[in-house]
Amino acid sequence: MINTLALNLVADVMKWDNEVATREYAWLRLISTMKYDGYSDFRAGVRFLESLVSWLRQFDEADRAVAYAFVKERLVYISTLEMQRVIEAFIPETVTPYLRKSVASELGIKPYEVWKTSQGATAFKRRLRRCLFVGLSDGSRIDVLRRANAGRLSQEQVIPMMNVDDEKWKSLAGDLKDELGADARFDDVYLIDDFTASGTTFIRFPDNKPEGKLYKFEKIVQEAKVRFNKKAEDFPLADAYTLHIHHYTSTSQAHDALDERVAEANERLQNMSFGAWLITEGMLLPSDLRVATIDKTTRAATLTRPADGPIVDLCGRHYDDDLFKRLEKHCRKAGQTDMKYGYADCALPLILEHNTPNNSIPLLWAETNGKLGKPMHPLFFRRDRHG
Repeated sequence: MINTLALNLVADVMKWDNEVATREYAWLRLISTMKYDGYSDFRAGVRFLESLVSWLRQFDEADRAVAYAFVKERLVYISTLEMQRVIEAFIPETVTPYLRKSVASELGIKPYEVWKTSQGATAFKRRLRRCLFVGLSDGSRIDVLRRANAGRLSQEQVIPMMNVDDEKWKSLAGDLKDELGADARFDDVYLIDDFTASGTTFIRFPDNKPEGKLYKFEKIVQEAKVRFNKKAEDFPLADAYTLHIHHYTSTSQAHDALDERVAEANERLQNMSFGAWLITEGMLLPSDLRVATIDKTTRAATLTRPADGPIVDLCGRHYDDDLFKRLEKHCRKAGQTDMKYGYADCALPLILEHNTPNNSIPLLWAETNGKLGKPMHPLFFRRDRHG
Protein backbone atom coordinates (compact mmCIF):
# COMPACT_ATOMS: atom_id res chain seq x y z
CA MET A 1 0.00 0.00 0.00
CA ILE A 2 1.32 3.41 -0.95
CA ASN A 3 2.29 5.50 2.09
CA THR A 4 -0.21 8.39 2.24
CA LEU A 5 2.03 10.27 4.66
CA ALA A 6 4.92 10.08 2.20
CA LEU A 7 2.71 11.42 -0.60
CA ASN A 8 1.68 14.32 1.59
CA LEU A 9 5.31 15.02 2.44
CA VAL A 10 6.20 15.13 -1.27
CA ALA A 11 3.38 17.62 -1.82
CA ASP A 12 4.58 19.71 1.12
CA VAL A 13 8.18 19.77 -0.11
CA MET A 14 7.04 20.68 -3.64
CA LYS A 15 4.49 23.28 -2.44
CA TRP A 16 1.71 21.73 -4.55
CA ASP A 17 -1.87 22.89 -4.28
CA ASN A 18 -4.65 20.29 -4.07
CA GLU A 19 -5.22 20.12 -7.82
CA VAL A 20 -1.56 19.51 -8.66
CA ALA A 21 -1.11 17.11 -5.75
CA THR A 22 -4.09 15.00 -6.84
CA ARG A 23 -2.69 14.73 -10.37
CA GLU A 24 0.86 13.90 -9.24
CA TYR A 25 -0.30 11.38 -6.64
CA ALA A 26 -1.75 9.23 -9.42
CA TRP A 27 1.58 9.09 -11.22
CA LEU A 28 3.59 8.55 -8.04
CA ARG A 29 1.35 5.67 -6.96
CA LEU A 30 1.64 4.01 -10.36
CA ILE A 31 5.40 4.36 -10.83
CA SER A 32 6.18 3.34 -7.25
CA THR A 33 4.08 0.19 -7.44
CA MET A 34 5.05 -0.84 -10.95
CA LYS A 35 8.75 -0.05 -10.85
CA TYR A 36 10.72 2.04 -8.41
CA ASP A 37 9.79 0.27 -5.17
CA GLY A 38 11.53 -2.79 -6.61
CA TYR A 39 14.97 -1.17 -6.43
CA SER A 40 17.23 -3.58 -4.57
CA ASP A 41 18.54 -1.08 -2.02
CA PHE A 42 15.14 0.16 -0.90
CA ARG A 43 13.86 -1.33 2.33
CA ALA A 44 10.46 -1.70 3.94
CA GLY A 45 9.39 1.69 5.23
CA VAL A 46 11.97 3.55 3.15
CA ARG A 47 11.14 2.90 -0.47
CA PHE A 48 10.82 5.26 -3.41
CA LEU A 49 8.46 7.87 -1.97
CA GLU A 50 10.34 8.21 1.31
CA SER A 51 13.62 8.42 -0.59
CA LEU A 52 12.12 11.01 -2.95
CA VAL A 53 11.16 13.26 -0.05
CA SER A 54 14.70 13.22 1.37
CA TRP A 55 16.21 13.67 -2.08
CA LEU A 56 14.06 16.69 -2.98
CA ARG A 57 14.72 18.39 0.35
CA GLN A 58 18.45 18.66 -0.36
CA PHE A 59 17.83 21.12 -3.21
CA ASP A 60 17.03 24.80 -2.90
CA GLU A 61 13.30 25.34 -3.18
CA ALA A 62 13.70 26.98 -6.59
CA ASP A 63 15.44 23.83 -7.94
CA ARG A 64 12.99 21.22 -6.70
CA ALA A 65 10.63 21.53 -9.66
CA VAL A 66 13.58 20.89 -12.01
CA ALA A 67 14.66 17.82 -10.05
CA TYR A 68 11.13 16.40 -9.87
CA ALA A 69 10.48 17.01 -13.58
CA PHE A 70 13.72 15.21 -14.41
CA VAL A 71 12.64 12.13 -12.46
CA LYS A 72 9.18 12.16 -14.01
CA GLU A 73 10.09 12.90 -17.61
CA ARG A 74 13.66 11.70 -18.23
CA LEU A 75 14.52 8.95 -15.78
CA VAL A 76 14.84 5.48 -17.34
CA TYR A 77 14.46 2.56 -14.93
CA ILE A 78 15.12 -1.00 -16.09
CA SER A 79 13.22 -3.34 -13.80
CA THR A 80 13.95 -6.94 -12.82
CA LEU A 81 11.23 -8.22 -15.14
CA GLU A 82 12.47 -6.12 -18.06
CA MET A 83 16.04 -7.35 -17.57
CA GLN A 84 14.81 -10.92 -17.38
CA ARG A 85 13.03 -10.51 -20.72
CA VAL A 86 16.24 -9.21 -22.30
CA ILE A 87 18.16 -12.22 -20.96
CA GLU A 88 15.50 -14.63 -22.21
CA ALA A 89 15.72 -13.07 -25.68
CA PHE A 90 19.52 -13.46 -25.89
CA ILE A 91 19.66 -16.96 -27.40
CA PRO A 92 16.67 -16.73 -29.80
CA GLU A 93 17.27 -13.15 -30.97
CA THR A 94 21.08 -12.79 -30.93
CA VAL A 95 22.73 -16.20 -30.98
CA THR A 96 20.26 -18.09 -33.19
CA PRO A 97 20.29 -15.68 -36.19
CA TYR A 98 24.11 -15.63 -36.17
CA LEU A 99 24.39 -19.44 -36.03
CA ARG A 100 21.63 -19.96 -38.59
CA LYS A 101 23.47 -17.74 -41.04
CA SER A 102 26.76 -19.56 -40.38
CA VAL A 103 25.22 -23.01 -40.80
CA ALA A 104 23.45 -21.92 -43.98
CA SER A 105 26.77 -20.73 -45.40
CA GLU A 106 28.38 -24.08 -44.59
CA LEU A 107 25.55 -26.02 -46.23
CA GLY A 108 25.18 -23.67 -49.21
CA ILE A 109 21.56 -22.84 -48.48
CA LYS A 110 19.49 -19.83 -47.42
CA PRO A 111 19.28 -19.10 -43.66
CA TYR A 112 15.53 -19.67 -43.63
CA GLU A 113 16.11 -23.16 -45.07
CA VAL A 114 18.27 -24.40 -42.19
CA TRP A 115 15.42 -26.12 -40.36
CA LYS A 116 13.83 -27.36 -43.56
CA THR A 117 15.70 -30.66 -43.40
CA SER A 118 16.98 -32.91 -40.62
CA GLN A 119 20.51 -32.33 -41.92
CA GLY A 120 20.20 -28.59 -41.38
CA ALA A 121 18.55 -28.96 -37.97
CA THR A 122 21.29 -31.34 -36.82
CA ALA A 123 24.03 -29.04 -38.11
CA PHE A 124 22.49 -26.12 -36.23
CA LYS A 125 22.23 -28.10 -33.00
CA ARG A 126 25.87 -29.18 -33.24
CA ARG A 127 26.98 -25.60 -33.94
CA LEU A 128 25.05 -24.29 -30.95
CA ARG A 129 26.77 -26.90 -28.76
CA ARG A 130 30.13 -25.53 -29.93
CA CYS A 131 29.34 -22.13 -28.35
CA LEU A 132 30.81 -21.33 -24.94
CA PHE A 133 29.03 -18.74 -22.77
CA VAL A 134 31.11 -16.99 -20.10
CA GLY A 135 29.70 -14.67 -17.44
CA LEU A 136 31.91 -11.68 -16.63
CA SER A 137 30.22 -10.65 -13.38
CA ASP A 138 27.20 -11.31 -11.18
CA GLY A 139 25.29 -9.08 -13.59
CA SER A 140 25.54 -11.69 -16.34
CA ARG A 141 22.70 -13.54 -14.54
CA ILE A 142 23.88 -16.95 -15.69
CA ASP A 143 21.25 -18.60 -13.50
CA VAL A 144 18.48 -16.84 -15.43
CA LEU A 145 20.17 -17.64 -18.76
CA ARG A 146 20.37 -21.33 -17.88
CA ARG A 147 16.75 -21.56 -16.75
CA ALA A 148 15.52 -19.76 -19.85
CA ASN A 149 17.38 -22.22 -22.07
CA ALA A 150 16.91 -25.50 -20.23
CA GLY A 151 17.07 -28.30 -22.80
CA ARG A 152 18.65 -25.97 -25.34
CA LEU A 153 22.03 -25.31 -23.73
CA SER A 154 24.21 -27.86 -21.96
CA GLN A 155 25.38 -27.10 -18.45
CA GLU A 156 28.87 -27.80 -19.79
CA GLN A 157 28.88 -24.86 -22.16
CA VAL A 158 27.97 -22.16 -19.66
CA ILE A 159 30.50 -20.75 -17.16
CA PRO A 160 29.25 -18.34 -14.47
CA MET A 161 32.60 -16.54 -14.03
CA MET A 162 35.68 -16.23 -16.24
CA ASN A 163 38.21 -17.50 -13.69
CA VAL A 164 38.43 -21.00 -15.18
CA ASP A 165 40.90 -23.51 -13.74
CA ASP A 166 42.54 -26.37 -15.63
CA GLU A 167 40.12 -28.98 -14.31
CA LYS A 168 37.21 -26.98 -15.68
CA TRP A 169 38.91 -26.56 -19.07
CA LYS A 170 39.42 -30.35 -19.16
CA SER A 171 35.82 -30.96 -18.17
CA LEU A 172 34.53 -28.61 -20.87
CA ALA A 173 36.70 -30.31 -23.49
CA GLY A 174 35.80 -33.83 -22.38
CA ASP A 175 32.04 -33.29 -22.42
CA LEU A 176 32.16 -31.58 -25.80
CA LYS A 177 34.19 -34.41 -27.34
CA ASP A 178 31.90 -37.03 -25.82
CA GLU A 179 28.92 -35.40 -27.50
CA LEU A 180 30.34 -34.29 -30.85
CA GLY A 181 33.49 -36.31 -31.46
CA ALA A 182 37.22 -36.20 -30.75
CA ASP A 183 37.88 -33.14 -32.92
CA ALA A 184 35.14 -30.96 -31.45
CA ARG A 185 36.13 -27.59 -29.95
CA PHE A 186 34.32 -24.37 -29.16
CA ASP A 187 34.17 -22.18 -32.29
CA ASP A 188 32.38 -19.25 -30.65
CA VAL A 189 32.92 -17.71 -27.21
CA TYR A 190 30.37 -15.29 -25.77
CA LEU A 191 31.55 -12.96 -23.00
CA ILE A 192 28.39 -11.76 -21.25
CA ASP A 193 27.71 -8.86 -18.90
CA ASP A 194 24.69 -6.84 -17.88
CA PHE A 195 25.51 -3.26 -18.85
CA THR A 196 28.06 -0.99 -20.45
CA ALA A 197 27.76 2.78 -20.77
CA SER A 198 31.15 3.97 -22.01
CA GLY A 199 32.91 0.79 -23.18
CA THR A 200 36.15 2.21 -21.75
CA THR A 201 36.75 -0.34 -19.01
CA PHE A 202 36.44 -3.49 -21.12
CA ILE A 203 39.89 -3.05 -22.62
CA ARG A 204 42.21 -0.06 -22.30
CA PHE A 205 45.90 0.83 -22.20
CA PRO A 206 46.72 3.29 -19.38
CA ASP A 207 50.47 3.97 -19.43
CA ASN A 208 50.61 1.59 -22.40
CA LYS A 209 49.73 -1.35 -20.16
CA PRO A 210 46.64 -3.40 -21.03
CA GLU A 211 43.87 -3.88 -18.49
CA GLY A 212 40.17 -4.64 -18.42
CA LYS A 213 37.92 -7.67 -18.66
CA LEU A 214 38.94 -8.61 -22.19
CA TYR A 215 42.62 -8.56 -21.29
CA LYS A 216 41.95 -10.59 -18.16
CA PHE A 217 40.08 -13.25 -20.13
CA GLU A 218 42.72 -13.29 -22.85
CA LYS A 219 45.44 -13.76 -20.25
CA ILE A 220 43.52 -16.64 -18.64
CA VAL A 221 43.14 -18.36 -22.02
CA GLN A 222 46.75 -17.83 -23.11
CA GLU A 223 48.18 -19.08 -19.81
CA ALA A 224 45.92 -22.13 -19.93
CA LYS A 225 47.00 -22.90 -23.51
CA VAL A 226 50.64 -22.86 -22.39
CA ARG A 227 49.89 -25.39 -19.67
CA PHE A 228 48.02 -27.54 -22.21
CA ASN A 229 50.85 -27.22 -24.72
CA LYS A 230 51.80 -30.90 -24.75
CA LYS A 231 48.17 -31.86 -25.21
CA ALA A 232 46.87 -28.91 -27.19
CA GLU A 233 44.04 -31.04 -28.57
CA ASP A 234 42.63 -31.24 -25.04
CA PHE A 235 42.15 -27.47 -24.81
CA PRO A 236 38.50 -26.76 -25.62
CA LEU A 237 38.76 -23.44 -27.53
CA ALA A 238 39.35 -23.60 -31.27
CA ASP A 239 42.28 -21.69 -32.71
CA ALA A 240 41.14 -18.19 -33.75
CA TYR A 241 37.66 -18.75 -32.35
CA THR A 242 35.08 -16.02 -32.93
CA LEU A 243 34.73 -13.73 -29.92
CA HIS A 244 31.31 -12.29 -29.11
CA ILE A 245 31.07 -9.48 -26.56
CA HIS A 246 27.44 -9.27 -25.46
CA HIS A 247 25.84 -6.90 -22.98
CA TYR A 248 22.21 -7.23 -22.06
CA THR A 249 21.98 -3.43 -22.12
CA SER A 250 24.35 -0.99 -23.82
CA THR A 251 24.53 2.61 -24.95
CA SER A 252 25.32 3.48 -28.55
CA GLN A 253 28.45 5.21 -27.28
CA ALA A 254 29.67 2.00 -25.64
CA HIS A 255 28.95 -0.15 -28.70
CA ASP A 256 31.11 2.06 -30.92
CA ALA A 257 33.84 2.38 -28.28
CA LEU A 258 34.02 -1.38 -27.78
CA ASP A 259 34.44 -2.01 -31.49
CA GLU A 260 37.28 0.51 -31.66
CA ARG A 261 39.00 -0.73 -28.50
CA VAL A 262 38.87 -4.42 -29.43
CA ALA A 263 40.37 -3.51 -32.81
CA GLU A 264 43.10 -1.58 -30.99
CA ALA A 265 43.75 -4.53 -28.68
CA ASN A 266 44.01 -6.85 -31.67
CA GLU A 267 46.76 -4.62 -33.07
CA ARG A 268 48.66 -3.93 -29.85
CA LEU A 269 48.54 -7.35 -28.21
CA GLN A 270 50.46 -10.19 -29.79
CA ASN A 271 49.00 -13.57 -30.78
CA MET A 272 45.43 -12.99 -29.64
CA SER A 273 43.57 -16.24 -29.05
CA PHE A 274 40.50 -15.11 -31.03
CA GLY A 275 40.08 -14.21 -34.68
CA ALA A 276 36.97 -12.27 -35.65
CA TRP A 277 34.88 -10.48 -33.05
CA LEU A 278 31.32 -9.18 -32.81
CA ILE A 279 29.81 -6.62 -30.44
CA THR A 280 26.14 -7.26 -29.62
CA GLU A 281 23.57 -6.17 -27.08
CA GLY A 282 20.07 -7.18 -26.09
CA MET A 283 18.82 -3.62 -25.62
CA LEU A 284 20.63 -0.75 -27.33
CA LEU A 285 19.85 2.55 -25.63
CA PRO A 286 19.43 5.51 -28.01
CA SER A 287 22.21 8.08 -28.35
CA ASP A 288 19.92 10.89 -27.16
CA LEU A 289 19.28 9.17 -23.83
CA ARG A 290 22.17 11.04 -22.21
CA VAL A 291 21.35 14.52 -20.98
CA ALA A 292 24.45 16.18 -22.45
CA THR A 293 27.74 15.62 -24.25
CA ILE A 294 30.66 16.97 -22.24
CA ASP A 295 33.75 18.51 -23.85
CA LYS A 296 36.78 16.88 -22.19
CA THR A 297 38.88 20.04 -22.42
CA THR A 298 36.50 22.88 -21.60
CA ARG A 299 33.99 20.83 -19.57
CA ALA A 300 31.25 22.59 -21.53
CA ALA A 301 27.98 20.68 -21.86
CA THR A 302 26.18 20.35 -25.20
CA LEU A 303 22.57 19.45 -24.52
CA THR A 304 21.20 16.28 -26.05
CA ARG A 305 17.70 17.72 -25.78
CA PRO A 306 16.89 21.43 -25.32
CA ALA A 307 14.69 20.73 -22.31
CA ASP A 308 17.65 19.22 -20.40
CA GLY A 309 19.26 22.62 -19.77
CA PRO A 310 17.92 23.08 -16.21
CA ILE A 311 19.03 19.63 -14.99
CA VAL A 312 22.48 20.02 -16.57
CA ASP A 313 22.79 23.36 -14.80
CA LEU A 314 21.74 21.74 -11.52
CA CYS A 315 24.36 19.00 -12.00
CA GLY A 316 27.00 21.72 -12.17
CA ARG A 317 25.78 23.64 -9.13
CA HIS A 318 24.68 20.91 -6.73
CA TYR A 319 27.95 18.99 -6.63
CA ASP A 320 30.58 17.91 -4.12
CA ASP A 321 34.05 17.45 -5.64
CA ASP A 322 34.87 15.06 -2.82
CA LEU A 323 33.10 12.52 -5.02
CA PHE A 324 35.80 13.00 -7.66
CA LYS A 325 38.58 12.79 -5.08
CA ARG A 326 37.17 9.49 -3.84
CA LEU A 327 37.13 8.04 -7.37
CA GLU A 328 40.04 10.03 -8.82
CA LYS A 329 42.20 7.05 -9.78
CA HIS A 330 39.44 5.63 -11.98
CA CYS A 331 38.23 9.00 -13.28
CA ARG A 332 41.68 10.04 -14.46
CA LYS A 333 41.82 6.95 -16.65
CA ALA A 334 38.68 8.20 -18.37
CA GLY A 335 40.16 11.67 -18.89
CA GLN A 336 37.99 13.38 -16.27
CA THR A 337 38.68 16.28 -13.94
CA ASP A 338 35.34 16.12 -12.10
CA MET A 339 32.35 13.82 -11.63
CA LYS A 340 29.50 16.25 -12.25
CA TYR A 341 28.08 14.10 -15.04
CA GLY A 342 29.09 10.59 -13.92
CA TYR A 343 31.90 8.28 -14.91
CA ALA A 344 33.32 8.93 -18.39
CA ASP A 345 30.97 11.95 -18.57
CA CYS A 346 28.20 9.67 -19.83
CA ALA A 347 25.52 11.88 -18.19
CA LEU A 348 22.91 9.14 -18.18
CA PRO A 349 19.45 9.34 -16.54
CA LEU A 350 19.52 5.57 -16.00
CA ILE A 351 18.76 3.24 -13.09
CA LEU A 352 19.17 -0.55 -13.14
CA GLU A 353 17.04 -2.41 -10.62
CA HIS A 354 20.02 -4.02 -8.86
CA ASN A 355 22.25 -0.93 -8.76
CA THR A 356 22.71 2.52 -10.25
CA PRO A 357 25.55 2.84 -12.79
CA ASN A 358 28.18 5.42 -11.88
CA ASN A 359 27.79 6.60 -15.49
CA SER A 360 24.45 8.10 -14.48
CA ILE A 361 24.42 11.68 -13.25
CA PRO A 362 25.59 11.75 -9.60
CA LEU A 363 22.53 13.73 -8.54
CA LEU A 364 20.72 10.39 -8.67
CA TRP A 365 23.16 8.21 -6.70
CA ALA A 366 25.96 10.15 -4.96
CA GLU A 367 26.19 10.33 -1.18
CA THR A 368 28.70 12.82 0.25
CA ASN A 369 29.16 15.01 3.33
CA GLY A 370 29.84 18.24 1.42
CA LYS A 371 33.58 18.50 2.13
CA LEU A 372 34.28 20.13 -1.23
CA GLY A 373 30.88 21.44 -2.22
CA LYS A 374 27.21 20.66 -1.61
CA PRO A 375 26.27 17.59 0.45
CA MET A 376 24.72 15.06 -1.92
CA HIS A 377 21.92 12.68 -0.96
CA PRO A 378 20.96 9.79 -3.28
CA LEU A 379 17.56 9.02 -4.69
CA PHE A 380 18.75 5.52 -5.64
CA PHE A 381 21.65 4.51 -3.40
CA ARG A 382 24.56 3.03 -5.33
CA ARG A 383 26.74 0.14 -4.19
CA ASP A 384 30.15 1.46 -5.17
CA ARG A 385 32.92 -1.01 -6.01
CA HIS A 386 35.58 1.70 -5.87
CA GLY A 387 35.11 3.01 -2.36
